[in-house]
Amino acid sequence: MKCKNLFGAFCLLLGLAAHASEKPQLKISVGDWPPYLSSELKHNGVIAHLISDLLADEGYRVSFQFLPWPRAYSAAAAGRFDGTAVWMHKTEREADFLFSAPLLDEQFVFFHLKSLPFDWESFDDLTGMKLGGGLEYSYGPLFDGFLAEGKVKIERVSSDQQNLEKLFKERVVLYPQEMNVGYASLRRHFSAEEQAKITHHPKPLLVNLSYLMLPKGLEGSPALLERFNKRLQQYRDSGRYQRYFDDLQQGKYQAEPSALPVSNH
Repeated sequence: MKCKNLFGAFCLLLGLAAHASEKPQLKISVGDWPPYLSSELKHNGVIAHLISDLLADEGYRVSFQFLPWPRAYSAAAAGRFDGTAVWMHKTEREADFLFSAPLLDEQFVFFHLKSLPFDWESFDDLTGMKLGGGLEYSYGPLFDGFLAEGKVKIERVSSDQQNLEKLFKERVVLYPQEMNVGYASLRRHFSAEEQAKITHHPKPLLVNLSYLMLPKGLEGSPALLERFNKRLQQYRDSGRYQRYFDDLQQGKYQAEPSALPVSNH
């Protein structure tokens, strides 16, 4: 009798495994952008976790492939992936992709030392200051235009860590960066004592929305987009969407120490 029960349980497990494998798989290309997307983070980061759970509720398995941002875009545009994440909206991208409903609300702020109080109302209030920045990084058309006027000096380096080190050494006064990205780098690379020396101005210099993009060349993209958007709205309405970002603030996606790449999306 015991053998029969064990055999039955084994068959049940096999059946469950077979049922799971029957779920269609979606392949999504992504770039490294901690704490939102990274192969070194738990669940591949909060945005990957959100996408995975959302599509799992629609009956899909999801796999992510981390690529340099330009390759993540071009490979998805060519139809080699079912989608790519996450990207800001640009009109020229509509030739290749359908855009989901907004998946991520980004807020770019000015980081600075608490010992150097700072306030601003317009970009002209920054005149004469020295800023840190990312290589080939866009801060939106308005701030990019202000930088082009030459009223401030911006020293661009390849990582958040380097820019924050410059803040500590007072080699730059301000560092514009997405708020969660900046604090993730602080937690990753600096001691609690050092972290306590940095703050950010509450007024955002850029509020940006990012999206999942589905290739126009794939026949199933319109139907998948409709299902994705409907489920995303359900997550927002129920409060589940916000819980992912509450978990992010509580450090539940914490990575192992290593270099943090800078997004160029």
